[in-house]
Amino acid sequence: MNRRRQVTRPHAYTLSRLLWRTQLRGILLAMSLTALTLTLLGVLALRNYAEYQLHLLARSLGYTLEAAVVFRDAAAVQESLELIAAPEDLAEVRVLDSQRSLLVDWQRPATHGWSALERGLADLLLSQPLRYPIQYQGRTVGELQLSSQGSNLSRFLQNGALALLLCLAIGSLVANLYSRRTQRELMAPLRAFSAVARTIARERTFARRVPSSPIVELHELGEDFNQLLDEIEAWQNQLQRENASLAHQASHDPLTGLPNRSQFEPALTRAVRQAKLTGGRFALLFLDCNRFKAINDELGHGAGDQVLISIAERLRSQLREEDLVARLGGDEFAVLLSPLHDLEDAQRIADKILASMLPPIPLTGSSEIVASLSIGIAIYPQDASSLDELLQQADTAMYRAKRNQSGRQAASLR
Repeated sequence: MNRRRQVTRPHAYTLSRLLWRTQLRGILLAMSLTALTLTLLGVLALRNYAEYQLHLLARSLGYTLEAAVVFRDAAAVQESLELIAAPEDLAEVRVLDSQRSLLVDWQRPATHGWSALERGLADLLLSQPLRYPIQYQGRTVGELQLSSQGSNLSRFLQNGALALLLCLAIGSLVANLYSRRTQRELMAPLRAFSAVARTIARERTFARRVPSSPIVELHELGEDFNQLLDEIEAWQNQLQRENASLAHQASHDPLTGLPNRSQFEPALTRAVRQAKLTGGRFALLFLDCNRFKAINDELGHGAGDQVLISIAERLRSQLREEDLVARLGGDEFAVLLSPLHDLEDAQRIADKILASMLPPIPLTGSSEIVASLSIGIAIYPQDASSLDELLQQADTAMYRAKRNQSGRQAASLR
C-alpha cells in the first residue's frame, strides 16, 4: 500500500510564511533606515537653526542690555531678561561685565520632569554656551553666555519617533497586503504543482499535467515536470501493452489465436459453478481433426498449420457470441456452449460445424485439402455430475465418433 512519508522537522514553517517574514523584514529595514537618515538630517538642520536662533537672540539681547551693562544695573538687566528670554527656548543666560564678573545669571525654572533631559540633549547637540560680546560705542563692555533649553530639539525627536512608529505600522500593513498578493501569485502554481504530484502518487494517473504559470521559473519547472510525465506515461503505456500482450500470449494459442487450455479450463470450472447455482446446463464439445498426422507427414507442417488455422476460423464462424472455443493442443479443440437452452442445440451446432468443414481448405501452391472432424458431446448435468466426469464423457464420445466413422466427419452424444 502506497503511503506518503511524514517527515517531522523542528521549527518547520510554510513557504508563504517565509515570504511574508522576508518581505516584512525588508520593508521595515528599509523604512527604518530611511527614517533614521531623515531624523539625523533633521537633527543637523535643527541644530544649525537653533544655533542661528541663539546667535540672533544674543544680538538682540546685547543691543537691549548694553546700557544696563555699562551702568552695571543688575535689576534692569534682570527685568530685560525676564521680558525677552523667558518666551524663548533658553535655559540660562549669564551676563558678565567688562571685568568678566557675573552681573546676572538668569535660569529658567524646571517646569516638568523632562527639563533636565532636554537640557542635556541641548548640551549634547549644540555648541553652548554661546558667547557673544556686548559692545558700546565700539568697545566691549560685557559678555552674554546663552544656553538653549532644547525643547524644540526634544519635540522634534519625539515627533520623529512617533512618525517612525507610524511609518512602521503603515509599512507593516502595506507589506502584509503586498505579501499576500505575492503569496497568491506564487503559491497558486505551486499548489497546482503539488496537487498534480499528489494525485499522480495516489491514483497513478500519469495523464495529469501541471498548468501553465505566469512566473517564468515556475513555468519552466512545470514544463520540465510535464515532459517527465510524458516519458513516464509513455513508458507506462508501453508496459501495459507489453503486459497485455504477454497475458494474451499466455492465454491464447499463438498459431490460431484461439484461447488455450489455461484459459479454457477456468472458464469450464466457472460454468460448472454457475450451473450448480442456477440449475442451468451447458454442453462441452471435444473436437479432433481426422488424419491430421498423415497431413503433416505427407504435406508438411506448413500445410498442417494452414489446416489448423482454417479449422479455427470455421469453428468461430459457427458459434454464438457467448460460446467459447479453444485449442487444447495439437489437432484437439474444445467448445463450451453456455448456456444451453435445449438439448438439441448441442447436436445442431455440432452438425453446423461438420457442415462447415465440407468445403476444401486452400493450401499454398494452389492445392487444397478436405479435412474432417470427430466431435464428442457431453452435457452437464445430464451426462456428468462433476467436472472430471464431464471431461471424461466428452473425450469418450469423441473417440467413439472417430472409431465409428473411420476417418469421416461424425458427432457423437454421450
